[in-house]
Amino acid sequence: MDMGLVAEYEITCEVLPLVEVAAAVREATLEVELQYNHGDRPLFIVHVTGGTNESVERAFESAAFVASYTLVGRAGETCQYQVQPAIGEHSQLGGHIEDLSALRALATTDSIIERIRVTPTGWVQTGWFADRDVLNEFRAFWQRNGEFTLQRLTRDGEAEAPGDGLTDRQREALRIAYEMGHFEIPRSASLNDVATELDITASSLSERLRRAQTHLVETTVASTWPPLPE
Repeated sequence: MDMGLVAEYEITCEVLPLVEVAAAVREATLEVELQYNHGDRPLFIVHVTGGTNESVERAFESAAFVASYTLVGRAGETCQYQVQPAIGEHSQLGGHIEDLSALRALATTDSIIERIRVTPTGWVQTGWFADRDVLNEFRAFWQRNGEFTLQRLTRDGEAEAPGDGLTDRQREALRIAYEMGHFEIPRSASLNDVATELDITASSLSERLRRAQTHLVETTVASTWPPLPE
C-alpha cells in the first residue's frame, strides 16, 4: 500500500485500555501491540520501560481491565508482558464511545497504526495514512469521543519533522496554525484567527511563530548550506 502521510497524534480518552496502569506507574513508558485473533478480547503485548517490576505488576493486578498477565521476555530495561483483558470492547468503551461500529470501521480504512503508547490520559498513536481524508476520519471520530491532538505530520518517505529545541508554546503555535490552515495558499485562517484560538495577542503569536520558524531553518536548511566565500 502506498501511504501518503505519517502522523503522530494524542487521543485523550481515559477509558482506553491500560490508561489506568499508565496513571498508576507514571515513571514507566508503556507501548502496546494488539493481537486480534482472540475474538472480542484481543491479547495485549505490553512493552514496559522504566519503573520496577513490582510497581508495574501491582498496577496490572489493580486494573479492572486486566484479567491476567505474564512476563514473557526482557531486553535491557524493557520488560514484555502478555496481558489478557478481563472485559471486551463493549464493556470497556460502550458507555463512553457513541458508536463502536464507527470505531471498528477505522480499522478498515487505508491506514496502518504502527505504534501505540499509553499515557495517563489516553493513547499516543503513530501511523501511516493514505491521504488527509483518511487521517481526518480518525481526527473527527476522536474529536467526537474525546480529544485529538496532532503532534507530528510528515509525508511518507520524508525525514521526521525536526522540532528539537522548540519550546512547548512554539510547537503548539506551529501546530495550531498549521491545523487551522494559516500556512495554506490561500490562507484559510488569519493570524488573528489563530491568536484567538490560542488566547494570545496577534503580536505575541507573530513573534512566537517567527522564533519557531527561525529555529527550524537554522537547524535544518541553514546547517546544510556551504559556508559563504570570504
